[in-house]
Amino acid sequence: MTAQLNPRGDVAVLVPAAGAGVRLGPGAPKALRLLAGEPLLVHAVRRIAAAPSVHTIVVAAPATEVEAVRAMLAPVAPVAPVTVVPGGAERQESVAAALAAVPAGPEIVLVHDAARALTPPHLVESVAAAVRDGHDAVIPVLPVVDTIKEVDAAERVLGTVDRSALRAVQTPQGFRRSVLIAAHRSAGDALTDDAGLVEKQGIAVTCVPGSELALKITRPFDMALAEHLLTTGA
Repeated sequence: MTAQLNPRGDVAVLVPAAGAGVRLGPGAPKALRLLAGEPLLVHAVRRIAAAPSVHTIVVAAPATEVEAVRAMLAPVAPVAPVTVVPGGAERQESVAAALAAVPAGPEIVLVHDAARALTPPHLVESVAAAVRDGHDAVIPVLPVVDTIKEVDAAERVLGTVDRSALRAVQTPQGFRRSVLIAAHRSAGDALTDDAGLVEKQGIAVTCVPGSELALKITRPFDMALAEHLLTTGA
């Protein structure tokens, strides 16, 4: 018997959240660091759940924090079902663990960084819609605005890179479920994003406009900026 989708939508969102966040300095795993009094992960999952297309959310948490993460995300569960599984040592392992826990039904799978805690729900919808329209893989991007220099090992400039064809990649990244499963089964070297795994399979990846709010919180400055944005209504 085919599993029925809940009325909300046809999208599963995977949130790898087991990373240490070394560049934020000593402390809890990055996804559990507090932003305006709440963990980054709570901010991220709450905004994902606000996207009407989201059927279910699967979080890959630090292995020692699974029960604590379940408890902190319990208030979100009535909006969109949340499953929490132990993550791995590498991001790719965490995504694979979350992917394996997606229930039958959703055929669109998005992968989203917990560190992009202010990502607006409309970006989730935009990526999901592009997959629904027939694209196998979709990434949100922003134009590169800084001048980019290519340098050698001694930090000497070799040349200026043409930035007109460059894009900064964000999450959520969206995929047909079968495409993402096949990419992870064939994965070799660990990559920093799932679109990279799909590219290695020769599958086209389509870009959609990203959002300035989907900044990745990596350094203390990013945390301060995100807090400022929250206080201004982001």
